[in-house]
Amino acid sequence: MLKVGLTGGIGAGKSEVSRLLDAYGAVIVDSDKIAREVVEPGTPGLAAVVAEFGPGVLTPEGALDRPGLGAIVFADPERLAALNAIVHPLVRARSAELESGAGPDAVVVHDVPLLAENGLAPLYDLVVVVDASTDTRLDRLVRLRGMTADEAHARMAAQATREQRLAVADLVIDNDGPLEELEPRVRAVWEELRRRSGGR
Repeated sequence: MLKVGLTGGIGAGKSEVSRLLDAYGAVIVDSDKIAREVVEPGTPGLAAVVAEFGPGVLTPEGALDRPGLGAIVFADPERLAALNAIVHPLVRARSAELESGAGPDAVVVHDVPLLAENGLAPLYDLVVVVDASTDTRLDRLVRLRGMTADEAHARMAAQATREQRLAVADLVIDNDGPLEELEPRVRAVWEELRRRSGGR
């Protein structure tokens, strides 16, 4: 089994790379998706978040108010650290569970947005970074996700710098161009991952 950490700054196109790798046959462990699952209504994770941040972070239906919580934690590094201290151990435990179900020749790709920020590179056999320039990422966040430029800058500033991500990369996928240029680059990385895993 080859354990791969996949990361990239917001707007770099990591989700698209993850989708392509999934289509090629990788086992995807998506920590964002798991992070949502571990704080669903009725979970110990949600109870811990409410104990830390108060009932104001819930919607009237009792689910987590993500935008409301986001507004709190993205403006305050200490509150963000408190949230991460609750969610990250739960995500790690669930990720380990999913990984243990993969076969011996599998390429298991852990989709980890904050890999560089949290010093997680040593957990993987290799790290793949999806890279795009700051201008490209800003354009995508504003044009495709409907953020204001200020919101986009704040989200980008809350993450590692491009240099910090590239410093932990074993393989880099350049996604500065249009989507049709991305697929052959991801395919080449997939072939390399298969080669390293011993798979055919």
